[in-house]
Amino acid sequence: MNKAVADAHTENTSKLNRRQFLTRLGGYSAAGWLLGSGAARGAELANLQVVTKDETIVEETTAPLSNAVVKVSQCVLPTVETRLFGSSNVSSDVVRNKRALLRLACAGFDIKNPEIVNRQYLRFAGTDRQRASDLQNIATSGIAAPKLLMGVGGGYGAMRLLPLIDWAALGRVLKDHGTILAGFSDVTAIQCALLAKGGMSSLAAPMLNSEFGKVTPDSNTIRQFVTALTTPKLTVNVQKPDLTAKSLPMILAKNPEQVIQGTIWGGNLSVVSALAGSEFLPKIDGGIVFLEEVGETPYRVERMLYDLYLAGAFKGQQAIVFGALSGFSKDAYDPRYDMAVVVQQLFELTKLPIYSGFGFGHIANKQSFPLGAECQIKPLALDSKLGFSLTFTHYPTITPDLISAEGLLLSS
Repeated sequence: MNKAVADAHTENTSKLNRRQFLTRLGGYSAAGWLLGSGAARGAELANLQVVTKDETIVEETTAPLSNAVVKVSQCVLPTVETRLFGSSNVSSDVVRNKRALLRLACAGFDIKNPEIVNRQYLRFAGTDRQRASDLQNIATSGIAAPKLLMGVGGGYGAMRLLPLIDWAALGRVLKDHGTILAGFSDVTAIQCALLAKGGMSSLAAPMLNSEFGKVTPDSNTIRQFVTALTTPKLTVNVQKPDLTAKSLPMILAKNPEQVIQGTIWGGNLSVVSALAGSEFLPKIDGGIVFLEEVGETPYRVERMLYDLYLAGAFKGQQAIVFGALSGFSKDAYDPRYDMAVVVQQLFELTKLPIYSGFGFGHIANKQSFPLGAECQIKPLALDSKLGFSLTFTHYPTITPDLISAEGLLLSS
């Protein structure tokens, strides 16, 4: 560790007041972009089009742009090298973007390329080539691999990038540097391709725009994100199936007391099912499939599950874990045909144990967790009705004292 990094690390153990933080922040990449913008920059940002993000609940951003730095009180120095990648929708709510960038800097993340939040081509966060270059330049070592690669947002567009990236090379580089690629929703396509062709894990987690730019971030989501980033052996307990379907048992299995261990993979169901039959869908021997979805009717969820079943994606798997199946409407023909019926049908079809209610998906309170890592599932007690636990191992992490969860909860 060189002297500059050592000094920053030492100073990181104590909080900085507002003046210290803003003064020192000027030497960091995101800070120079945020604080040195001036009136011309503000006018340029104000003219950007504001669009709806498919993966977020739309909220009114009432705080003026200048207020984003007013309430900085206690922050740590940004020393965790971080790069953003914009694989999907454009992210042009300028107030929300600025709020997110400042919170991340306050929490200890040194963002090297904050300017990409301004890219736009049609509905996307840049052209296909521009968006692919966020990852391909790291694969070729044209840009140094950071410790954290964070998705800007979801929506649609990542699928278009898959043939443009050398996933094997990217996987090697990220492994060598212990890089954590974080995202969810449409970023599932990136995470599946990285695991399928690069053999590299990632983190199912909130993204720049989906959580960190909110007027009021969800404190549980923030703290769970930091815990997942910094804990080498993460354990999550599930004691209700409600996020999947209230009328389901938590464990659907012939032997609900069994312990299962394997590589967990998957993500957003509509994206995973769209990869069925392609080289970008992971083929994990003895894997555990994780799935979540939002805004789909039960029959559409079942159709996507059949896509995967007919493509053989469940063959050789040990179990299926469902996260949140949220924001769906009742079936117009018969309201009894609900998500519980769909999951029961999948159980009869695959004969695989199915675990329901895991706290991740398009919901406010997200439990971040590794994808492509080793996962052990076991009942919380001999009586499986009490719930189950998932324990994750073998994935990269970040030193805990480099990150401040409180910085990510900074008032705007």
